[in-house]
Amino acid sequence: MKILHPITVKQILTEKSKEKLLQKFLKKKQQLERECDQLYFQLKKIEKVKSNRLLVSQYKNEIEKRKEKIKLTEFQLEQIHILPLGSELKETEVNGIIEVKEGDNWEEIMKERIIVIKDGIVQEIR
Repeated sequence: MKILHPITVKQILTEKSKEKLLQKFLKKKQQLERECDQLYFQLKKIEKVKSNRLLVSQYKNEIEKRKEKIKLTEFQLEQIHILPLGSELKETEVNGIIEVKEGDNWEEIMKERIIVIKDGIVQEIR
């Protein structure tokens, strides 16, 4: 019988991967800032028309959500600067297919599996 089992993919931090992560987080932050600006613009239009208070409240909530995401992204940027090269970062989780037969040790099958990559190349499978 075959079962699906989660496999953690970790990335070893190198100069190249660090730069990619920094660019990714900067892009994310810029996108969130653009969304905030657009929401502010639309909020001002709605307030001028003296529209429904519920709609104004929803816009304000969306702006706050994005501001929180910006703060989180800024924190992640700071952490990337602090981390030493060679650190392992959890990148994602994928599902793998595992063969299970009668007599197999269940605890061994369910043990966490990890794939370690470095600059896009698999370095180790644990």
